[in-house]
Amino acid sequence: MSIGELRSPKPSLLMRLLTWLVSKRPSVFPKTAGEVAPFLDGRKLPPDALMPDSFNSRFTVENWTAAGHDCVTLHPKLGKGATHILYFHGGGFVLPMFGVHWPLVADMVERTGASVTVPLYPVAPESSKQVQDEVADAAYSKLLEQWEAPNIILSGDSAGGHMALALAFRAIRNGGAKPGKLVLFAPWLDVTMADEAMREVEPHDVMLKVDALRELGAIWAGDEDPAGASCSPLYASDAELSKLPPTQIYVGRHDLFVIDSRTFTTKLSAAGGDVQLYEYAGAPHVFMAILPTRESKDCLKLVGEFVCA
Repeated sequence: MSIGELRSPKPSLLMRLLTWLVSKRPSVFPKTAGEVAPFLDGRKLPPDALMPDSFNSRFTVENWTAAGHDCVTLHPKLGKGATHILYFHGGGFVLPMFGVHWPLVADMVERTGASVTVPLYPVAPESSKQVQDEVADAAYSKLLEQWEAPNIILSGDSAGGHMALALAFRAIRNGGAKPGKLVLFAPWLDVTMADEAMREVEPHDVMLKVDALRELGAIWAGDEDPAGASCSPLYASDAELSKLPPTQIYVGRHDLFVIDSRTFTTKLSAAGGDVQLYEYAGAPHVFMAILPTRESKDCLKLVGEFVCA
């Protein structure tokens, strides 16, 4: 039984149709552990998806760098938001920003009135976990020069949700300024994919497969222990969990990461944390990026209420 709030008892017709279409397209990620090396070796890495030109008229766009890597900030047209969302895109740590991320980020700006920054961090194995952490830390430090920590929200989807949470934990461990809130979309919480309950979800997940993700996670972790809390936030201590800011997690029930999202929510709640998990029946991985669907609209409505509260 889920410990999260079920927001939709059954998937919308549009969600079913779009999920079916995704299942018929070539997979974004490898489907088996054996496909990972050919997927990564000698590839020509595509660039980050370009920001739509229309954003220049919809927002005030600011381009800057963190640890030598590009960041893009979207401010509301009327001026900088009182709140700032630092958003990390997903892609398994190994893929650049997708085109579907830009409309999602734009919706968050317009719905909340916050400014939103997207770091275009380098991906593995061409780069490393350590460099990704440096970019995240540098971006957060730069934002702290203009916004108070309680007014900064860390957010992201999938591997980006992991990066947002890991950044919060590093701030806690290092005695730094703690962000005001966490908004996590289907976060990848355990790169070892240890919970066998994910095998029950796997046939329904049209994007993610357990063995392939475990292999990708090991490559990304490099010399670090993939089961350590630095690589897999699911294993953070109770003391660290208790210091996290208010957190909301959104995930579909046809997403492998629903299992660890439930486990993490239980652990965080038991440690005294302020956490809420929202689940969506039949929804796939990072369903909130499918903006026309009823499920995405409901999710982003909740995000707006949480950010603005």
